[in-house]
Amino acid sequence: MYLVSVNLDPDLNRLASLEGFFALRTGRPSLPTLAEAYGIRSVTEGSDPLTFRVRKVVRLLDAPETRIGVSVMQQGLAARLWSVALGAAALYGQIPDLDARLLRWDADGSAPDDLWLAETRALPGDAATVRQVVQDGHLEPLAAALRARQPVSAGLLWGNAASALAGAARELDRWARANGHPEVGDRGRSLAAELLDHPDLRDTGTLNGTAFRRRSCCLYYRVPGGGVCGDCCFVRPPRRL
Repeated sequence: MYLVSVNLDPDLNRLASLEGFFALRTGRPSLPTLAEAYGIRSVTEGSDPLTFRVRKVVRLLDAPETRIGVSVMQQGLAARLWSVALGAAALYGQIPDLDARLLRWDADGSAPDDLWLAETRALPGDAATVRQVVQDGHLEPLAAALRARQPVSAGLLWGNAASALAGAARELDRWARANGHPEVGDRGRSLAAELLDHPDLRDTGTLNGTAFRRRSCCLYYRVPGGGVCGDCCFVRPPRRL
């Protein structure tokens, strides 16, 4: 059941004030939905948004392996989805329904023009709902679709998902402190901690406040000129044989 709310504004303007990965456009552009992207099984770039996006990331990074593009692409989309849901829950106490059939995705776009929500329908902003909407509704089918295309570890993808969630909480906390809304940061940290305490995410790393240390690596160090991320399991890039 959807909640009737005067707080979740139809155009999500308060959420847009967070900017970056938190903002979400509303409307119905001529783009495929994420549900369609997860369901497409063609490997031709023209008809498969996921394959198009991965290949674009590989080109931009000059990545030596396709799985690096898969990892970076998946973590970026996970960060967008967690950020929108976590930001809305902390700001409004509710989240927009992010059903994959309502979210249109521009595989060639960047935030916030990559995602468009067809209609704004309010859902509760509790951790159980956020998990159902983001983790169950997006991250699981996204991981399955990507692994059907490329040999990439499920543990790596869940590590990316956890890292993206912790990063969203950290950015939300930074915004809250800078703008005099500590309660927003408190709510975001609490939700992130609860969301990370799930069997799929619990063993991916250690959360301490907004600091997260993961137990896997996103492979970014393998990009020419790339290093290790701030939450990487490695202190320095491993030597390549």
